[in-house]
Amino acid sequence: MEFNFEAGEVILVNKPYTWTSFDVVGKMRSVIRQRMGIRKIKIGHAGTLDPLATGLLILCTGKFTRRIDEFQGLEKEYTGTFRLGATTPSFDLETAIDQSYPIVSLTDCDTQTVRSKIEQAANHFIATFDQVPPQFSAIKVDGKRAYESARKDINVEIKARQVTISAFEITHISLPDVDFRIVCSKGTYIRSLARDFGQLLDCGSHLTALCRTRIGSFHVRDAFELSDFEKLLPDIATTR
Repeated sequence: MEFNFEAGEVILVNKPYTWTSFDVVGKMRSVIRQRMGIRKIKIGHAGTLDPLATGLLILCTGKFTRRIDEFQGLEKEYTGTFRLGATTPSFDLETAIDQSYPIVSLTDCDTQTVRSKIEQAANHFIATFDQVPPQFSAIKVDGKRAYESARKDINVEIKARQVTISAFEITHISLPDVDFRIVCSKGTYIRSLARDFGQLLDCGSHLTALCRTRIGSFHVRDAFELSDFEKLLPDIATTR
């Protein structure tokens, strides 16, 4: 494969677990500089993924960084797991469980009734509605990232934003875990959906796994692992 990073490239990367999106950008910038001999390279990502999420991250270089807003506005698809019966302040595994709830309303039911209740809850969110993002988010409030305040146990007011969920499929149930596939609009927080999903079932919930599988027509199956992408560049460098 040949790349022209300065003119502009769109690179699909499968973000590793625990890496921030900025970690990936930094790593790619460093690798391109060192192996391609490019002193300055413009590079950015089109849509943040939480550190504990994996999946598709679109990186743009050179003149293609002008397309970042275009890519950010595309429809997203995710797969993951909600764990019922407990909540965390961050709505995922970044923070420890703060409250636990019984799920006897589900565990005392037969399998068909459990699936029916959970699917009814999922169907409730297939709509356009106002969603409140998590306190543990990168949204800026008064010039500061919300998570900076949250980590100091300071709550800030985050305004709700309109989001659209066009598909919410329950793919597997093994209580307390519920696996899902969601198709949604820009700006949707799956962690917030975990909170709202648990509230609707009256048993609490938090996100334990998340993978972004698609952005528009771009799929994670076509994305590079960072290590595989690195291996391509020495061969390219020798041809320059």
